Amino acid sequence: MAETIWNGVVTVYDFIMDNIVIINILFALIIVFFQRRSPQTVWTWLLLLYFIPILGFIMYLVIGQDFHKSRMFKAKEIEGELKYAVRRQEETIYHKRLRLANPEMTRFKDLILYNLEAGEAVLTDNNDIRIYTDGKEKFRALIEEMRQAKRYIHVQYYIIRNDELWQEIEKVLIEKAREGVEVRVLFDSMGCRTMKNKDWERLENEGIQVAEFFPALLGKLQLRVNYRNHRKIVVIDGRIGFVGGFNVGREYLGRDKKFGYWRDTHLCIEGAAVTSLAVRFVLDWNYAAKENLFLEDTLFEIPQYTRHGRDPVQIISSGPDSQIKTIHDNYLRLIHSAKDHVYIQTPYFIPDDSILDALKIASRSGIDVRIMVPCKPDHPFVYWATYSYVGDMVAAGAKCYVYDNGFLHAKTMCVDGMVACVGTANMDIRSFGLNFEVNAVIYSERTVQKLERAFENDMTKCTHVTRKVYDERSLVIKAKEQFSRLLSPLL
Repeated sequence: MAETIWNGVVTVYDFIMDNIVIINILFALIIVFFQRRSPQTVWTWLLLLYFIPILGFIMYLVIGQDFHKSRMFKAKEIEGELKYAVRRQEETIYHKRLRLANPEMTRFKDLILYNLEAGEAVLTDNNDIRIYTDGKEKFRALIEEMRQAKRYIHVQYYIIRNDELWQEIEKVLIEKAREGVEVRVLFDSMGCRTMKNKDWERLENEGIQVAEFFPALLGKLQLRVNYRNHRKIVVIDGRIGFVGGFNVGREYLGRDKKFGYWRDTHLCIEGAAVTSLAVRFVLDWNYAAKENLFLEDTLFEIPQYTRHGRDPVQIISSGPDSQIKTIHDNYLRLIHSAKDHVYIQTPYFIPDDSILDALKIASRSGIDVRIMVPCKPDHPFVYWATYSYVGDMVAAGAKCYVYDNGFLHAKTMCVDGMVACVGTANMDIRSFGLNFEVNAVIYSERTVQKLERAFENDMTKCTHVTRKVYDERSLVIKAKEQFSRLLSPLL
């Protein structure tokens, strides 16, 4: 049996090697005539297929597939109150009746309307937001909130590692399931590839429902590097919602010597915006589990809050199932709206031309543009491409920093101390169009200024990349940058 399988593998290999040129030509025709991609991406693929045919063939199989035409998450099941809220808010804005606690926020009403129109993102103004920049504090709060659950716990992460952190969370989830709380865990197949089937079966045996996004083929063979579900959402009883950059693993607690201290940003939201996070989770769950949770009305009952929150929030999401790049467009609109400053923290800074040009124009127009990236790579090609774009921004007069106190994984943009966009999306092409992401847009001076103070505190732990510092980089670094930048449409 083993010999037969091996002979079959050898036959397939020989066929591919004998016909690699023809196969690459077929791929080239598909890329040019049957897929709507940016010209930069098309030319990058064509060059790879032509100059490195075998490697190009393998890379296309792994990261070249295009799912943009498929509408994967259909929200037609969302009717009644949510649809009505969207239409009602649109009419309010169109008739200039929008009222916010801070009148200055009305300058962002076009962005609020865009999010309503493009993503049915309802603006809620009775939220309280807690900000977590330290993994230990975030997971301590998460576990404590899970222990308070009465009805359900919905957990969604891109990465879950079976280490001491997950074991502590798993213990709480099992305890709550035994108490009768509905527990669902949604994970991404690529991000959780180190987990074993028995790890998920252990949860299922305790009555916890588990769903896998884009399962691997033939065991652990994963041919979809792109189109990953990069969202990190936890919703508890419709009362508390968590969203941000932290995944589940010991490195996010700062216990990995390779990365050191892990600096990230995560939000804990209490208020009506949690319903939007609940809907986002259910859309993803319905697709992965082939189950319609919208039939369970109790999941969307808005609880009574003990205090009136002060943070207006819209929950926005984007992914390759939609032609509209909602998060990308929010970043772009916020940059254009800036009057004083723009603060950006991102582990990967590989902007497309529109974002890059907007940041350059802002910087050259006297806007204080500050960009902070890590000082060490977790993906080498991505890191050196990032550093090349940092060089562009330094040349345009922006203030750029590399974070020296461990690894920076925060994904935040703050504008003028008034509006922030925080969540799972990096400032790169992959997050803009290739992965499924979710962010919170916060229209609140008190919360945004907390984020900006955290940024300014991080600056004291950074190296300022001046024009002189950047120009003195070695020839080796320049070569790494140039090569990585050529691949940036694929990163």
